[in-house]
Amino acid sequence: MKSLLISDVVQYVEQNISVFHEQRLHKLDSLKLRDVLKKKNPYLFKAKYILTADEIVKQLADAYISSSEEGIFGDWLEGLAIFINNKIYGGWKSTAKGIDLEFDKDNIRNIITIKSGPNWGNSSQLEKMKADFNTAKRTLRTSNSNIQIICINGCCYGKDNNPDKGAYFKYCGQRFWEFIGGNENIYTDIVEPLGNKAKERNDDFKEKYAAMLNRFTKEFVETFCEPNGNINWKHLVEFNSGKN
Repeated sequence: MKSLLISDVVQYVEQNISVFHEQRLHKLDSLKLRDVLKKKNPYLFKAKYILTADEIVKQLADAYISSSEEGIFGDWLEGLAIFINNKIYGGWKSTAKGIDLEFDKDNIRNIITIKSGPNWGNSSQLEKMKADFNTAKRTLRTSNSNIQIICINGCCYGKDNNPDKGAYFKYCGQRFWEFIGGNENIYTDIVEPLGNKAKERNDDFKEKYAAMLNRFTKEFVETFCEPNGNINWKHLVEFNSGKN
């Protein structure tokens, strides 16, 4: 096992964090009010007694952006995890369906699917993950019937103090980063470099975000409000849930 230099992590983050911010901005630029409205529950806004267009628009946009950022950053963290593991154990991005990382340690092949946090899936998604693990194991054993394989669901943050799930192990937060990086402090070491130039990036994002809110609010008022300014709830529900 090699040792990981924090300078390597800093360099990786500095060279790649721009990808995350660029994808955030791209999502924002491509966002359409009508697309977002179709995916949200209009009855909920009425039940919460929301009366202004700007409040509806902001809640819609914030919910969509938060969800998309979680996915974007989860993919980015997966890349960081693979980079760290490669530096320590020589691991590689897996080509097996549903598997993100593979590496060998103590004559055992570890196959890992990486998720952002511990509460990522329902029962059917968990069953699919286990099916992907079984398929990957069968494929690996076609070329080496004696290979020992351990399946891991790795989560970049959070806790799960019962990692043994029978068919696989679930390592979250510190346990995950220590497992793939061989150091119990890696999970905190990576925090500081993530903030590199974050303020400048977020200033760009906030400017575009404010402009988007203004555009969406104007469009919402023009499309879903009465001449007197009241929200036309019937029209909004018809747009969201009507047959045509």
